[in-house]
Amino acid sequence: MSRQVGVLLFDGFELLDVFGPVELWSRLSDRYEVTFCAVEPGPVHSSQGAVVMATADMDASAGHDIVLIPGGMGTRSLVDDRSFLTRLRGWTAPASIISAVCTGSALLAAAGLLEGYRATSNKRAFTWASSHGRDVRWEPRARWVHDRDRWTSSGVAAGMDMTAALIAHLEGKETAERVLREVELEVQTDPDRDPFAFTDDPATPSSYRSS
Repeated sequence: MSRQVGVLLFDGFELLDVFGPVELWSRLSDRYEVTFCAVEPGPVHSSQGAVVMATADMDASAGHDIVLIPGGMGTRSLVDDRSFLTRLRGWTAPASIISAVCTGSALLAAAGLLEGYRATSNKRAFTWASSHGRDVRWEPRARWVHDRDRWTSSGVAAGMDMTAALIAHLEGKETAERVLREVELEVQTDPDRDPFAFTDDPATPSSYRSS
């Protein structure tokens, strides 16, 4: 039986945050089935203007094994939308793995889903993203962070690095490498190597807690 991967869409989501990881999951369609979900089924507008059809609503489609929350400008208002955050908590609750790309981690933090976890986010929006959550150990220098059942990545293209690592974690390194060969992609394999971090100053703390 295929494992279910639920991908959240909302107006203003970042296109590559979604379709970079989805491209990799689609190479394992015999094992993973991807569903696009939103508050309501129907067309959802990305930050880039492309419109993507969500085929399931968040309430009816809860029950995915893996969920993916993208970032994008739409996250800026959603972090204050209590109704949405409540639905996000319900939608993610059954998942054994919760992943987020870019400022999608801010949504998780705002929903209380990163309390007690390490996490990262887009470095160009890091100050804003890391202002959410009460007990989140935000990592300012990380390409992606894997902490138990939570996977969070830095900005946009970093989602593909994280997803490749997640596939390797679930299916083994050989399977991940086969997927990457099929799409002719060379990914970053060291989660701690982050060329887009704020600074390379060794005196800068490797992490800090939100307050």
